[in-house]
Amino acid sequence: MTAIALRGVTVALGGRTVVEGVDAAVASGEWLALIGPNGAGKTTLLRAIAGLVPFEGEIELDGRSVRLLGRGELARLLALVPQEPSTPPWMTVAEYVLLGRTPHLGILAAEGRRDREAAAEALARLDLVGYEGRRLATLSGGEKQRAVVARALAQEARIVLLDEPTASLDIGHGQQALELLDALRLESGLTLVAAMHDLTLAAQYADRMLLLDGGRLVAEGRPEDVLTAERIAARYEAAVEVVQVGGSVAVVPRRGARASASDAADAGV
Repeated sequence: MTAIALRGVTVALGGRTVVEGVDAAVASGEWLALIGPNGAGKTTLLRAIAGLVPFEGEIELDGRSVRLLGRGELARLLALVPQEPSTPPWMTVAEYVLLGRTPHLGILAAEGRRDREAAAEALARLDLVGYEGRRLATLSGGEKQRAVVARALAQEARIVLLDEPTASLDIGHGQQALELLDALRLESGLTLVAAMHDLTLAAQYADRMLLLDGGRLVAEGRPEDVLTAERIAARYEAAVEVVQVGGSVAVVPRRGARASASDAADAGV
């Protein structure tokens, strides 16, 4: 079953086209990584899928047009973890994570037992037990990022969009967050679409990749097919080696090879 369908998606912001003519499909339960250099349109495409920016073309979630979904219905179906989320400094971690249950509440309804259970489960999964009474202003960047992911998990949406999910996380908590997301995906059929700068991490966790450059889709497929040294040189202007590591691929920068990377980029590989 197709969880997300994109047909001719184009987004213009401030009179400039940021995403242009993207066609793609994401299967239910799939992990799709959006990759590309800065300014490629990754974040804007995520925001279009979430119905947060106007777009041309068509976006469907579980076969239904985003334009026809009400805000509450959309929030029950899809959660967005932005790179720079709003985190009110005066709010406690418990209060913040419980906000993920808002789409499930009626007008003026208070949180019930199931809502509190879902929030507690999310806190436990993100290793935040004991942080419930801490105010967001007192958290480190990594702790705050974990609270943001916990809020999204408490929402219990079937589709989760993530913009740089390991931003502000050290290597250990970054791995824990990605492993958790992958476990939830396998257990419950969660569909994940993540914009990721770290190409090696993206290759380890994603089933497929979409490579964007200048707002256009320039390559898609399995990580080992998309991530080639020549393509990375052309799109990122970076000199790298792509090596096999443990059944996946790793992207390793090479020093002293800037000129060759620029030559490959000029060649339009």
